[in-house]
Order: sequence, then C-alpha cells, then structure tokens
Amino acid sequence: MGRLSSFLIFFFFVFFINATCCRGRSQHPKKHVPFFIFGDSFLDAGNNNYINTSTLDQANFWPYGLTYFKFPTGRFSDGRLVSDFIAKRAKLPLIPPFLQPGFRQYYNGVNFASSGAGALPETFQGFVIDLKTQLSNYYKVASWFRQKLGNDEGEATISRAVHLFSIGSNDYTSPFLTNSTVLKHYNDSTYVGMVIGNLTTVIKGIYRRGGRKFAFINLPELGCLPAMRIIKSENNGSCLEEATRLATLHNQALPKVLFELEKRLKGFKYSLFDFNSSLRQRMQHPSKYGFKEGETACCGSGKYRGVFSCGGKRTVKEFQLCKNPKEYVFWDSFHLTERIYRQLADQMWGGKSNSHDVGPYNLKNLFQFH
Repeated sequence: MGRLSSFLIFFFFVFFINATCCRGRSQHPKKHVPFFIFGDSFLDAGNNNYINTSTLDQANFWPYGLTYFKFPTGRFSDGRLVSDFIAKRAKLPLIPPFLQPGFRQYYNGVNFASSGAGALPETFQGFVIDLKTQLSNYYKVASWFRQKLGNDEGEATISRAVHLFSIGSNDYTSPFLTNSTVLKHYNDSTYVGMVIGNLTTVIKGIYRRGGRKFAFINLPELGCLPAMRIIKSENNGSCLEEATRLATLHNQALPKVLFELEKRLKGFKYSLFDFNSSLRQRMQHPSKYGFKEGETACCGSGKYRGVFSCGGKRTVKEFQLCKNPKEYVFWDSFHLTERIYRQLADQMWGGKSNSHDVGPYNLKNLFQFH
C-alpha cells in the first residue's frame, strides 16, 4: 500500500508540473504563425479610434460596419477588410488594433495600420500613425515575444509570422487633397523613390528583428477613386491622371525592390498581390464579378458619391447611402465594400503562385512555411 501511495503521489506531482509549467506550450503549438498588419485605411482595424485625429481619418460612426459587425469598429468599410479574411483563412481570430485598450496578448498578431498613414512621415502628419511609428510599435511587440517565450522561441515565432503591408496610397493622394506643394519640389520618380525607400527601411527593420515572411498589396489607379475623379471639374469625371501616374511608378518600382531584397536577405520570402489589376477589372466589368456598380460609391454625395461625406461627420454633412452595399465595388469615396475585400483576399490567399495576380508565393504558402 505504501508503494502504491508513493507511486500515486509521484504521478500527481508529474501531472501537476506538466499542467502548470507547460500549459503555455500546449495552448500555443510550436508552429503557430502570428499575423502582423501595417499600413493605411485598407487594413486599419480601428487604431485611429484611439488617437487625437480628425473624422477624415476615422470610421467609428454609422454607417461604417453596417453589414457584418452591425456597428462601427473603425474599419473603413461596411464590414470586414482583406486582413480580416486572411486571418480567418489562417485560422486566426480577428487581429486587434495595437492601441485597443487592454489588449496586451499579442500571440496571434497585432494590427498596427492607421487610416491616412503613409510611408512618408509628412503625409497627414499629426493626424495618423506613420509607417516609421508603426515599426516602433512592432519593436515593442517583438520584445514582448522574447520576454514571454525566451529569446530563441520568441525569435523563432517572429520568423514564422506573416507581415502584411498596404502603404503608399496616402503619400500620392494627399498632395491633391491638401494645399501641399511637395510635388513642386520633387519630380515624380524622386518622390516615388522616397516612398519606396522608407518602405524598404521598415522592411529591413522587421527583418533585423527576425521577420522573414512579407506580403504586399500594390496600389490601385488612385486617380480613378470616386473622390479623386471630382477634384478637377474640367476632368468631367474622368480619372485624375497625375495621381494614377504616381501609383503606376510605385507599382513598377515595388517588385524590383522586393526581388533585390529576396536576393540579398537570407530567408526573405514575399507575396505581392496585383490589387491594381484585380480592382480595375471589377470597376470596368462589375457584373462579371457579381456587382451592379463599379465606379459610384455606396455611401457619399455628389457625382460618383465622390464627396467624402459618408456618415455626416465630416466637412459635408449630407450624404446618400445605397440600399445594398453588396452590389457596389466602392463603399465610400475612397474605400471598398466587404464583398470585394472578400474576393481580393481569396485571390491573395489561394491564387496560383507566380501568376499575374500574386507571386512569387500566395498567402497560404507564406503561412505554411516554417
């Protein structure tokens, strides 16, 4: 009986040690892949709700969030964003914004994106979290991983993480939306080089902290966004070519930079999604993709509903709201509906690698690499 008692005591001691000291290990499988999100309003899940900013850079009021969440979350859409659908595909929960009060468990990842942000700190300065500041916030989270998991496992977890970027749109649209004279001081190529250079610096910063897997969304024809079409009355609703030209130069430069980084940085892997081509197809042929309207926004006012008035909390208070956002490509004057974000996320996730749409890897590939 004494021997049996000793065995039982030993058994329960071992069980207790395993249940306590290794609990974290069982909850978080070794191959867990966090998701880190950087950029602008295409990916911001609500960081701008928590900074002293303008309603021009916020979406925390009705009718934003109308269809899926049934309340505004700070996302510039009627529902979810590309990053939300990617997280779902990766079997992760919705990734919370870094500034969300009380959010300190970063294991699944963090959303650092800020509506209105650019790669240049001067872009909407004082109203947004620019890309360099987003990198600083990422450094804090990287340190958290090392403190929680130890240096080796922390770095290994970060190396498995996927880092998604959407940045540049605001750098190229802001000069036309404000009284900025920046484009008078630089030629187009130099200005684009500054944006790409700042993005490259941030990528290298993440790489130095252990990040190895990156995903990028290129830029749409910015001059064809509803808000940009109405800037020049003489254009009569045609696209603002000056803005589109900058986006085109950006889209030509980005793949070259990523290709060079892949050659120079050991273990660097990336996915580049041709957002521009996919969106253009849906704008020009909406019915082919299940939409009724490809150019006019669901929410806003004026021609193309290009006046950025959705919600009535901005400069213009009057606005119109369509009956069914699912029929529209554009949700408001700059942003897209949940339905199109779902379609784009599906392409990013499962698109054929090295195809015209996505390459050299798709998002599914990146999440599976260990």
